Amino acid sequence: MTLIDWPGRVAAVVFVPGCNLRCGYCHSGSLLEATPDEQIPFEQVREYLLSKRNWLDGVVICGGEPTLSPHLGNLCRELWQMGFGVKLDTNGTRPDVIASLLGDGLLQGVSMDVKTVLDGRMAALGRTEVDVEAIDATIDLLLTAASDDGLEVEFRTTCCPAYVDEDVVSWIASRVAPREGLAGEGQRPPSYLLQRFNPEHCLDPALREIKPCNAVEMEALLAAALKVNSNSRLRGG
Repeated sequence: MTLIDWPGRVAAVVFVPGCNLRCGYCHSGSLLEATPDEQIPFEQVREYLLSKRNWLDGVVICGGEPTLSPHLGNLCRELWQMGFGVKLDTNGTRPDVIASLLGDGLLQGVSMDVKTVLDGRMAALGRTEVDVEAIDATIDLLLTAASDDGLEVEFRTTCCPAYVDEDVVSWIASRVAPREGLAGEGQRPPSYLLQRFNPEHCLDPALREIKPCNAVEMEALLAAALKVNSNSRLRGG
């Protein structure tokens, strides 16, 4: 159960294992590889969600990277049929999958991690090859869906000092700034969220020694973002 993963809603979180990135600051290492012996049967998930039906406003699907799962579409469809709104958390590396889910009307919200500037710094972040063009395409896809279809969209960056500074935040904030015109009165424009880096349990042991940004430093990062995107905020603020 969560009050922060889908702003304005009480939601449950379903974790899908497997990820195509290896970000050094990731603290969900146990979800990076699919482990059949640790999987939860969907019927158990269904029973849990139905038991909380009167308390839940939606379900957040995250990981790992859920778009790697061949069963993601079926999972979203099952949740919709149970009467839940569905939000997807993604790293944006598979725009075709997200486009298909949106085309089928299976998503009400999407949160996308934009980790750093979309250049060689992405590869350095995860020490692996990254298709930055695919990530860029997902940003465009979500900005269009927010503007034309009223999709709830959130972009977010984890502010690890090893990879993120004011220049990086400014670039990302500008790239994800809302487009002109939103569908429907009261529709919220895409937000840009800055969240504090947590060194505990980092995938890269070296990053466990890095001191997170303090409150003043986080405010400075937010100020840099606000200069180019008025919909920027700190997570929890």
